[in-house]
Amino acid sequence: MNKRIAILAGDGIGPEVITQAQLVLDAICAKFGHTFSYTEALVGAAAIDATGDPYPADTHEVCMQSDAVLFGAIGHPKYDNDPHAKVRPEQGLLRMRKALGLYANLRPVVSYPSLFDKSPLKNDRLVGVDFLVLRELISGIYFGEPRGRSENGEMAFDTCVYRKDEIDPMLHLAFESARKRKNKVTLVDKANVLATSRLWRERFQEIAPQYPDVTADTIFVDNAAMQLILNPAQFDVMVTGNLFGDILSDEGSVLAGSLGILPSASIGEHTSVFEPVHGSYPQATGQNRANPLAAILSAAMLLETAFGLTEEAALVRSAVEVAMSTNQVTEDLGGTLGTKEVGAFIVSQIS
Repeated sequence: MNKRIAILAGDGIGPEVITQAQLVLDAICAKFGHTFSYTEALVGAAAIDATGDPYPADTHEVCMQSDAVLFGAIGHPKYDNDPHAKVRPEQGLLRMRKALGLYANLRPVVSYPSLFDKSPLKNDRLVGVDFLVLRELISGIYFGEPRGRSENGEMAFDTCVYRKDEIDPMLHLAFESARKRKNKVTLVDKANVLATSRLWRERFQEIAPQYPDVTADTIFVDNAAMQLILNPAQFDVMVTGNLFGDILSDEGSVLAGSLGILPSASIGEHTSVFEPVHGSYPQATGQNRANPLAAILSAAMLLETAFGLTEEAALVRSAVEVAMSTNQVTEDLGGTLGTKEVGAFIVSQIS
């Protein structure tokens, strides 16, 4: 298989962890006879420093010409700590999502027995936790118009808008994803209060009968937040809007024990983007301390979701589990290895 991958390493620890993910992809190529070509492009604070734009036109073109995008992280203190900055790294991320049509964000949450003690929940709550948060990514309150503040600055407003043609693809993707997992979809909404949630629920009730083999249920978002702590193993695929998905996926990440092991995928109309959930962690930049496992697991999602290489993806995930079970990990997981050494261990398990 010959494929083109755009590399948007970004800021902070992004380049370090993405380098290790690339090395793992190279090991997969060597073992299975594939060829992946990489094209690097700027994004985030690095792009602002070089061009004044957090998502330059050249970067967009590289993404459009690629079969998949491997993305690191964005963010830098000089922008985070400046409330008056007119251009910010995060603006590039939102523009990229919209420009590439990245309508669905997939965040798998798995609790590994070797990391149970890293989670704030009791061990018995973590047994069997393996679910997918499916978040709508380019609509809802984050993108709704109008928005703004009153002239005197004493009132602000945002608008939440959803259309049927934005909701339906999410619901079909949720049911199709569940068929590959445990055959259960849970819609998370606030249909007792919000008109947009009532439209989500109406579409859910219309589409669910098309998947008779999949159990379909609904839950209000406040209860969902509680159930993620009380009984997270009950969930398989949780599908929801942009705001709720943003919050719940971060809550779910705590169950795994570390942000450093959580991958994600953003499925798009033109291409798809695969990235670790963690941020740029600028304090650790260049120190060989960053945990590369989330980036490596994001590469596994790329192999499976973008290229259909399920055996290759399973091998990467198995290597990561071996690393965690044998404590061949970075300091955040209780190990003593550096970023490069963890990456080298994963490669050795694949080769």
